[in-house]
Amino acid sequence: MGPVKGVVLDESVLFSVDDDENSTHLLPAAEKMLFRLQYSNLHVGISYKEGLCSQKGALIQHVAVLYTLQLVKLDVSCPEHALQATSSAWDVIPDTCIFVTSILDAVICRNICSKGWTVVLQGLEHTVSDMSGVTTIHKLQDLLITLSRLNKMVALGDSVITVGYVMKWTREKDFLKRGAFPTMPTSNGLTFISIDLDLPLIPQLQTVDVVLHKATDEISSVDEGQMLSISKGVIFSEGMQQLDRCMKHLHYHLIDPLENIIPLLDRDAIQNILQDLDEINNPRSCRIRAPHYLKVSKFDEPDLVEKLNQAQLSLPAIVKPQIACGVSNAHTMAVVFKMEEFAELPVPLPSVIQEYIDHGSIVYKFYVLGERVFYAVRSSTPNAASLLLSSGNKGSSAVIFDSLKSLPVDSTTSLKSDSDEVKLDLDIVTSAAMWMRGKLHLTIFGFDVVIQAGTGDHVIVDVNYLPSFKEIPNETAIPAFWEAIQSSYKSYKYSSKQDEKN
Repeated sequence: MGPVKGVVLDESVLFSVDDDENSTHLLPAAEKMLFRLQYSNLHVGISYKEGLCSQKGALIQHVAVLYTLQLVKLDVSCPEHALQATSSAWDVIPDTCIFVTSILDAVICRNICSKGWTVVLQGLEHTVSDMSGVTTIHKLQDLLITLSRLNKMVALGDSVITVGYVMKWTREKDFLKRGAFPTMPTSNGLTFISIDLDLPLIPQLQTVDVVLHKATDEISSVDEGQMLSISKGVIFSEGMQQLDRCMKHLHYHLIDPLENIIPLLDRDAIQNILQDLDEINNPRSCRIRAPHYLKVSKFDEPDLVEKLNQAQLSLPAIVKPQIACGVSNAHTMAVVFKMEEFAELPVPLPSVIQEYIDHGSIVYKFYVLGERVFYAVRSSTPNAASLLLSSGNKGSSAVIFDSLKSLPVDSTTSLKSDSDEVKLDLDIVTSAAMWMRGKLHLTIFGFDVVIQAGTGDHVIVDVNYLPSFKEIPNETAIPAFWEAIQSSYKSYKYSSKQDEKN
C-alpha cells in the first residue's frame, strides 16, 4: 500500500435522521471533516445507495457540490464494483484508497478489501478484529488521524513528517483554502492534521512528529496585575496548557515554544528587545530602529511631560495597550495630539506611548518563514497633520480606533516604490529579520516597517507570531512555509541527537 490518495465516505457516516420530522441533516462533525478533505489534495467521494428519499438525495447532491465531492452510487449487492471504477477514474491504484462506513457487513467488507481498498468502520471497534484490511475509528473526527497513521506505516524512515496544528477554525479555514495544510504528503514530505484540544491529546499526539500552533488564539485571560512579568500574567486555555505539558513530557517539537512567543504578547517587552537593533546598523545603509516609547501605568502622572522628553517623545504620539492580544480591548488605540487629551483616554492601562512616525501612509509588511523573508506594501495611516484634518476632530480630541477594525488609512496614497520619498533598504531589513529570528528564537513571524519622512529611518512598529502572510502569493509563500517547518523539525532532531550523545 502506498500513501492514501483517495477517500470515499459513505453517507452513513455523514448524516443523521430526525425520526420525529423524518428529515436528514449533515452531522456537525462532518462539516469540518468535509472542508478539511476538500483541501487535502486527496480525491474525495461520497457514496450512496439507490432508493433514497428525495430529501436525502437532494441533500447529498448539495453536499457533493458544496465540498467538491465525487458522487459514487453503490450497488448494495456488490459495492466493490463502483469503488473499483472510482479508483480507476481517479487514476490511482486501489490500495491507496479508503472506504469509510458505519455499516458492518463482513462479506461486503471482504469483497471491498479483495479489490485492494482499505475499509474504515466507524463505531465498530470490537467486532472486526479478525478482518484483514479493515480498521476502525470511534468517531468521524478520528479519520484524519487514521489516514496519518496509515501513511506513516508505508513511509520510508523519516520521509513523511506529520505536522499537527492548533488554531481557531476561522484561521484554519484560511490556511486550508490556500493549500497550506494538505493531508496528502507535500513535495518535501509533510502531512498535516488538526489537533482538537477538546479531545484526549495523547492519542492525537501519537501520530504527529511536530506541532504548529497559534497559541494567541488560546489565551483565556490576562492578569493585568502581573504586567511586570507577563509570562506569569498570560493564562492559556486548559487545552493549550495540557498540550504544552505533553509536548515537554513526551519530547515533541513545538513550533514555537510558548516561552518564545511571550515577548510578542507584551508591547513593552518587544520594544525593549528592539532597542538593540543598533547592533546591526552601519553607516553605509539606512538606520533601522525601534520607535521611541514610554510605558505608563496611568495617564495623570504629574511628571508625564518630563518622562516623555526623557524618552525622546513629542506629540503627536500613538498610545497602545501593553498587552498585545488575548483581551477584548488589546487593539484599542489612540493618536494623541495634546497633553490634555490623555485625561480621559479609553486605552487600557498599563499602556505604551509610542512615537507617531510620519511615513507617507505606506507600511511594509514583512514575513519571516524560516530563512526566507518576504514583504508586501500596504496603505497605512496618514501623516499626523493629514490624520488630524481627516479625523474631523478639528484638534479638539484624540483619534480613537480599533487597529483590527477601523484603522485610519490613507487610501489615496500610491504604493509604487518609485514614488516613495525614500526607497526601502531591503538588505538592512532582511538583516534585521535574521537578527530578530535569532534573538526571539522563532520560526515564523511577521513585522511591520515604516520609513520615517525626512530621516529615512526604517522603524519596526509591530511584531506578531505566525501571521497569515496572505499578501504573499501562495505559490511562493506556501512552499517556504513548508520548508520552514521541515527545517525547524530537522534542526530539533539533530539537537536532540547531539544532546543524547552528550
